[in-house]
Amino acid sequence: MMRAGRAVEVSRHSGEWLFVDVGFAKRARSCGLLRGDGQPEALSFADLRDRLCSNARSKGSPLNLLLEAPLSVAFSSAGNPTGRSFERREKQTRYWYVGLGSSVMVAALYLLRAVHDLRPRREIRLFEGMVSFKEKGARSSHLDDVRLLREVVWDPKSGAGMVISAEKFGTRSDDRVESAFRVSGMDFGVPAVVVAGVQQAAPARVG
Repeated sequence: MMRAGRAVEVSRHSGEWLFVDVGFAKRARSCGLLRGDGQPEALSFADLRDRLCSNARSKGSPLNLLLEAPLSVAFSSAGNPTGRSFERREKQTRYWYVGLGSSVMVAALYLLRAVHDLRPRREIRLFEGMVSFKEKGARSSHLDDVRLLREVVWDPKSGAGMVISAEKFGTRSDDRVESAFRVSGMDFGVPAVVVAGVQQAAPARVG
């Protein structure tokens, strides 16, 4: 009942939407949650997990769950971690295996394990979100980030961002891209990515 969402399914009317900015903190409300046309909320990790599980238990239309965290990984032909195409912008990089990327990927693992083990009663489509390339000195906000991601999904042609399909993630033709959670026994496939604040095309594959 849980699978990778496809780029063609990134539409306001393709089901119910939950936009999540993933955080991992002992006490702070480090996560942002936005449901459909509602208002964003700041939640602790535990509260977010419980809210996602509650939505997974309910019956209804497909649930499109967008997490601002790496949901896929890439390895070179030599077997070493490598960046995905959209993780580099000019001289800036936000690779999945470095720093904050790896931290929120661990948080996403625990969130999705909790939902997966519930045996959801509705189809859940996973999408990855990315709001990583901000202007220097710009204020960062969990609530603003989920709003930005919703803006792209609600109107992909607005110029607020772009949607990248899974087949475009590799930077070389021999890169191996797979679910970030395959190693834990949860192979959901490779979801499309919703990138906020970037209007140019994803970097071309080489090699």
